[in-house]
Amino acid sequence: MSTSPQVNHLESPPAQGHPQRWLILGVICLAQLTVLLDNTVLNVAIPSLTRELGARTADIQWMINAYSLVQAGLLLTAGSAADRYGRKKMLIAGLALFGVGSLTAGLADSTGQLIAARAGMGVGGALLMTTTLAVAMQIFTPEQQPKAIGIWAAVNSLGFATGPLLGGFMLNHFWWGAIFLVNIPVAALGLVAVVALVPESKNPTGDRPDILGALLSTVGMSSLVFAIISGPGHGWTSGRVLVPGTVAVVVLGAFAYWESRVPYPMLDMQFFRNRRFTGAVAGAMLISFGMGGSLFLLTQHMQFVLGYGPLEAGLRTAPLALAIVALNFTGVSAKWAAKLGTPLAIGLGMALMAGGLVSIATVASGGYAGTLLGLLLVGTGAAVASPAMAHAILSSIPPEKAGVGAGINGTVGELGQGLGVAVLGAVLSSRFAGSSLPGALAEAGSVAERGRITEAFASGLESSQLVGAGAVLVGGVVAAGLLRRAERRV
Repeated sequence: MSTSPQVNHLESPPAQGHPQRWLILGVICLAQLTVLLDNTVLNVAIPSLTRELGARTADIQWMINAYSLVQAGLLLTAGSAADRYGRKKMLIAGLALFGVGSLTAGLADSTGQLIAARAGMGVGGALLMTTTLAVAMQIFTPEQQPKAIGIWAAVNSLGFATGPLLGGFMLNHFWWGAIFLVNIPVAALGLVAVVALVPESKNPTGDRPDILGALLSTVGMSSLVFAIISGPGHGWTSGRVLVPGTVAVVVLGAFAYWESRVPYPMLDMQFFRNRRFTGAVAGAMLISFGMGGSLFLLTQHMQFVLGYGPLEAGLRTAPLALAIVALNFTGVSAKWAAKLGTPLAIGLGMALMAGGLVSIATVASGGYAGTLLGLLLVGTGAAVASPAMAHAILSSIPPEKAGVGAGINGTVGELGQGLGVAVLGAVLSSRFAGSSLPGALAEAGSVAERGRITEAFASGLESSQLVGAGAVLVGGVVAAGLLRRAERRV
């Protein structure tokens, strides 16, 4: 029997972890960074795409949404496939699909081709998002996992911060297709490194494939995300929201029923009886809700209220990501979490985040100092809470289901962020009567009227940010309480 480290079907890492675990973590973080950059880099290319491809508003929306819809819909299925067929195989497949999709997108000469390429990239992105975290759980010991997940989470923040900056640099020197072609050498390097270094791991019991479960989860999640992202632009009572929303409820209900009856479920419904699991999922949903919606509003606050340009606004938002990167790469957040314990670390982290959002909402109107304080508080809180939350989710389910656990973690994040943007955007709309601030200012007849409009918009932003802060704080209390009760039972 072969004892090569490249073929390892055991779900428990060696006592000291894989001998090349830190190098492997760097490889999978490189793969992860490719996906994360693409989540944000397209936004800065919208003017170029509108001009050079003749893209309409609907085309632009589909270029962005095709990627997120496919990725969100496939996360659970991708994680399940990785558990069954091998996480290394799925990691290689994800990098290959993402690279081919990037090449197709970079060479596209029509909006239809670009939308199709983005959907293909979404398939690769779903495979990468689930397998990278699952592999990290396999190669590190339980004691080392929090620090490894912290570094993985820091790379997420790094991608968020550097995506717009990289996109702006590429567009200043090359044509719009370069923002996709730059992915190809990174994906190629990642492929070589994965083949050479990453050990294979999969579910040793070899569960039967749950074809119907995969189909139901993909259709249900895609419909739900489509309804959420369509709400702000088309109205929550429109057919574009109600039809896919109804489909999502029916199909996801059928998915839950099927998974509770099938002998080899893709998502074991018994997981939700575990208070540690449900507490972490609830907290992760609300942390994504508050963060996603509040940061969406923050970019508008900086540009429309404080008057910064897009690049300057991006640079001034960077301290949030840099705080997360610094605390997680140095292992400081993992040490804090170990000393405090998971429940208290999550509760304290989310309380800091809520305080940061309150600072942004109430102090930032006076200038950047209040915003900077808020960003640093949010970054510090996220650095402590987010990795602890992800580790709580993944450590509360069997190791052989690590891919599904990573899929759940990603799905919760996608849903929370989409809901945050939609709900907090709706709060802003209810407080600010105008369809948009630029449009309202263009119709203003005097300087005084422009001042009143800007003040009303700033007031709406403040209310929305406070709602986001409340959601994050509630999430911290709920998650910490459920996790504490789970630990007491153990």
